[in-house]
Amino acid sequence: MTEAEALEKKQQQHKASNGNVLPEAPREDMFDHTYKEKEGPKPPSVIVWKNVFMMTLLHIGAVYGMCLVPSASTLTLLWSLLCFVISALGVTAGAHRLWSHRSYKASLPLKIFLGVANSMAFQNDIYEWARDHRVHHKYSETDADPHNAVRGFFFSHIGWLMVRKHPDVIEKGRKLEVHDLLADKVVMFQRKYYKASVLLMCFFVPMFVPWYLWGESLWVAYFVPALLRYTLVLNATWLVNSAAHMWGNRPYDHHINPRENKFVAFSALGEGFHNYHHTFPFDYATSEFGIKWNITTGFIDTMCFLGLAKDRKRVSHEVVASRIQRTGDGSPRSG
Repeated sequence: MTEAEALEKKQQQHKASNGNVLPEAPREDMFDHTYKEKEGPKPPSVIVWKNVFMMTLLHIGAVYGMCLVPSASTLTLLWSLLCFVISALGVTAGAHRLWSHRSYKASLPLKIFLGVANSMAFQNDIYEWARDHRVHHKYSETDADPHNAVRGFFFSHIGWLMVRKHPDVIEKGRKLEVHDLLADKVVMFQRKYYKASVLLMCFFVPMFVPWYLWGESLWVAYFVPALLRYTLVLNATWLVNSAAHMWGNRPYDHHINPRENKFVAFSALGEGFHNYHHTFPFDYATSEFGIKWNITTGFIDTMCFLGLAKDRKRVSHEVVASRIQRTGDGSPRSG
């Protein structure tokens, strides 16, 4: 058992009010070394033409939105930035660090905020996002990985959304332990009303606020804070799957492909320290260096300060140093 696994086993326990130690649900985000890809030819990719059309149309609309940026008011641009940060936090602090990895605990008001923010991001509902992300970690860069980076940049960035899932992705996803997600009322409520929440939060609210409050044109309000902002958040998230698996250094584990990539860390609010994250997926900060280049970690810390979150899981400096010596590539870390 590695240091990380030993620490994680310890962190999977918590004390009840009577002092007894109770186990939490088993983790599903640690890499499964027993998985073997099936021998023989790979199944052919089945293109989902509706998704290809919608993604193409979305990006054409985003390019047009960029052309409208000079005509947008300063308040509209600031509102677009705020919507970007809120929707990104719905993914990074919500679907990713809270619901996929259970790296900290959130109060009900914070869960509701993150659920609403996640709908603003429109990247599948929390349940589906977290389930697929656990599969990604457990079977990273194999046929069972939804966005297997071994299949190239385009596939891991956006192409995986344009084809049917590999049969192993579907099979492993069905076998995954997700009782914690099914038992979460916020997750299930959002899943039940997801389409309506997306229309409201991803498109209507970002468009309506600048039009109603400071007289921005509906045309600009739709294409800049709604469509362009949405597309930028999508691509920032996708860069974690693509660029952060291909370019950067591997100071924690050179045996895996995920890298430390500062550009991705900046664009995805701290999610670019990917070699660290795949080495220690249960660390709430996803980085050795706390809030540096990591807005999401700062947000979670602030929520803890306000009493809205607690129980942040962290890897000790001793464990990190030991892992660097044992499996790192010797390159400088991102601090």
